[in-house]
Amino acid sequence: MSTGMHEVIKIKVNRSILRNFTICVFMIISVTLHGQADKKYIRKGNREYEKNKFSDSEISYRKAADNNKESTDAVFNVGDALYKQNKFEEAGKQFVENINQNDDRIKKSSGLYNLGNSLLKANKVQESIDAYKNSLKLRPDNREAKYNLSYAQDLLKQQQEQQKKQQKDKDKKDQNKDKNKQDQKKDQKDQNDKNKDQQKDQNKNQDQKQQQPQNQEISKDDAQRLLNSLANDEKNVQEKVKLAKASKTKVRTVKNW
Repeated sequence: MSTGMHEVIKIKVNRSILRNFTICVFMIISVTLHGQADKKYIRKGNREYEKNKFSDSEISYRKAADNNKESTDAVFNVGDALYKQNKFEEAGKQFVENINQNDDRIKKSSGLYNLGNSLLKANKVQESIDAYKNSLKLRPDNREAKYNLSYAQDLLKQQQEQQKKQQKDKDKKDQNKDKNKQDQKKDQKDQNDKNKDQQKDQNKNQDQKQQQPQNQEISKDDAQRLLNSLANDEKNVQEKVKLAKASKTKVRTVKNW
């Protein structure tokens, strides 16, 4: 009867392989935990969002994104929370990041749609139209995107017409301004000409006044002749008076007795 013998097999374990295996397990566990953490924060953010606590929900969504950099849902939700706080430009940046991260057509289309809404609220109408069009390329049946696209196009048309009217009014105002300047220049020229004419008249009158005394002056000879003439006139007058008196005197006749 033979005695049974058991062979003990000793397995030599390579420590390097064991270390790598441990690292892999740790990474898997870590990713799982992170995945659970980001979902936990997303759920928390959703509850806060539903209660209109948009600032709190933004914080929760950002924590989810920090825990999982590849969580496109967290990035998208941050954009939604910002949009509800009227932070449209910041929200738009989140949606752009989500669009660049996403390969899913539906989710990418939703990101573009929300981007269009953010741009429209930020009064970037042309950019919002482009976003809506790109959203509809990925999801043509999105009625809300079609409606918002039509609204944005009408709004852009109104803005363009308003700009044309404003430019026309500005041009007209500039023309009137130029005309007023020309009229003012003409009035100023007319006034200057009038002032010059008045000045000429004043100078002429002044010259005439200055000349009059000179014209009235006579020489000594003329003055003597004038005096002589007056003296002769006076002598003649006296002679005439004597003759007149003599003619009136009664003549006494001698009677011839």
